[in-house]
Amino acid sequence: MMYDTSTDRIDHIVLGAQRAATQWSSRTRTERAAVLRAVADRLDGAADILVPLAIRETHLTEQRLRGELARTTFQLRLFAETVNEGGYLDARVDHADPDWSMGPRPDLRRTRVPYGPVVVFAASNFPFAFSVAGGDTASALAAGCSVIVKAHPGHVGLSAATAQVLTEAFDELGAPSGLLQIVYGQEAGVVVLTHPQVRAAAFTGSIPGGRALFDLASSRPEPIPFYGELGSVNPVFVTASADADRGVDIAAGLVGSFTLSAGQFCTKPGVVLAPGDSHLLASLRAGALPSAAPLLNDKITAGYLSGQQHLRRHPAVTVVAEGEDPLNDPPAPTVLSTSVQDLLADPEALLAECFGPTVLIVEYADEQQLVEVAEQLEGQLTATLVANEDDRIVGQLTTILASKAGRLLWNQWPTGVSVTYAQQHGGPYPATTAAGTTSVGTAAIDRFTRPVAYQGFPDFLLPGELRDDADVPRRVDGKLT
Repeated sequence: MMYDTSTDRIDHIVLGAQRAATQWSSRTRTERAAVLRAVADRLDGAADILVPLAIRETHLTEQRLRGELARTTFQLRLFAETVNEGGYLDARVDHADPDWSMGPRPDLRRTRVPYGPVVVFAASNFPFAFSVAGGDTASALAAGCSVIVKAHPGHVGLSAATAQVLTEAFDELGAPSGLLQIVYGQEAGVVVLTHPQVRAAAFTGSIPGGRALFDLASSRPEPIPFYGELGSVNPVFVTASADADRGVDIAAGLVGSFTLSAGQFCTKPGVVLAPGDSHLLASLRAGALPSAAPLLNDKITAGYLSGQQHLRRHPAVTVVAEGEDPLNDPPAPTVLSTSVQDLLADPEALLAECFGPTVLIVEYADEQQLVEVAEQLEGQLTATLVANEDDRIVGQLTTILASKAGRLLWNQWPTGVSVTYAQQHGGPYPATTAAGTTSVGTAAIDRFTRPVAYQGFPDFLLPGELRDDADVPRRVDGKLT
């Protein structure tokens, strides 16, 4: 039995995190990288303990969970490489120049420093990769921050076991006490978010939950950055020529994507625009859908069924295909359809995220209507073009979608977010609360640092990356070195 963390313990937890952050940030980048690699090794070694726990609490398959744990430890090692290399510091050195064209220039040197203690709100749908040891934790630790994780109620046993692996590893490796701590319960999450010593927060979850926390973070006496990933329907735009050339294959790819992990990915394609009487829709209508699979927990199941019923009851929506018992638990995959005119008449209802195995096909008559829909979109994590290179509409669509989404895809499916150097997992609100950041990829470390410039300091008082003998990538007097 896991009990909620009493609010009278929050002060003790946060003050411990503050002490740990001070010590951790003073460690060299090489030391921090070594700890991250060692923690990744410990998690790999605990797989046979952690994965069965995850199976019991999330209904996800062993194959999926082992793959996700491998992704989690890969992230830790990638951030170890990132912090060791030092480029994330964006170090800049402007030597004093009495002849600077705007007047004499002082010696200025700029780097990035960690915020301090941060709180990470774990996600339900990725119990490893977006939870206790997930990407938010890894990037914050790499930046030099301490972390307080608000455990997700959908996998509290796994959260506790994962935290134990990490804290035991930190203790054995000589990392500061309190570097990673965990709290349980909604009230504890609110109290820790609003504690004056917490300096930033990261969240993955629903729009209502994320917006409530964002408002709390913003309304504190001292507001803090809140990096929330909230919601996205990840629209897909299929041109007429693409449908004519390969509509059956597009349908197969779509089914594989929107039913992957029972539709419980934040990048699930939820709305697909296709020409009227398309091969895509005909293939979906005639083909078989995968069997029903249990969703992560009762709350997500209830939310999904409510959202799907809301769509089904809309007068402009019809059912194209569905598995057996689409409104039972577990729910079978469902394909719905509507027209582009009806979508444009009621975008709030028809572009609402339905987190689970449902997709809405929107039929259009003229490809210019794709532009109209794109212009009406709210912020998205992804937007996909399924098209041919000689389609006249794709240039205009690409320009518009780049203003609406954080990642654009060409003839690929958005599910599956590669952990890389160039990845962008974020977008304009309501996809995220901070469109200029990412929660996946090495650039995620930027969320937990802020810039500081040192003017006129002697070399020995400067951070190592700003000293004259530094060996990190830098911009010196305007030139990259």
